[in-house]
Amino acid sequence: MPSLLLLRPSHCLATLSLVLTGVLPAVPAFAGSGIFDEMRFGATASINNGDNREHGVFPSVTVFFDPLDADSAKDLGEKLLRPRIHAGAAIATSSDGANEVYGGLSWTFDVTKRFFIVLGAGGTVHDGELHADGTSGPKRGCRLLFREYAAAGFRFDEHWNLSATVEHASHA
Repeated sequence: MPSLLLLRPSHCLATLSLVLTGVLPAVPAFAGSGIFDEMRFGATASINNGDNREHGVFPSVTVFFDPLDADSAKDLGEKLLRPRIHAGAAIATSSDGANEVYGGLSWTFDVTKRFFIVLGAGGTVHDGELHADGTSGPKRGCRLLFREYAAAGFRFDEHWNLSATVEHASHA
């Protein structure tokens, strides 16, 4: 199920984004062959204040794979044992932002037929600032960070969604 997502994690502070999912129609050749389960495209901005703020917009793409057939899980236990795998990237459009490549596991839970929540955890690699050196923007401490996110959304149909996402990345 292709979709559009707005992503942008930031060191030790949450990022909030509004997500329009499903902008592209389903591509039967890909969906039927099992290459990917969902694609999300979008752009976000940091909600941090002060010196930790990253300026600009961050275009992103995330691809979800479902090798464990999470879509057919029947109960909570099966859903927990069958996460989807996600991989993606976010590109910085300002000099104080960081480009990122990320991946991990995601779980989608239907609250109703139309409302759902998504939880995910994994890691990210970035090219941003590591230590305080007089520049603005977050100081991440190391190149490899833990990354987690949560989303709540509304399904218009099987291809279109609207979601709000909160993400966080840090070195613990």
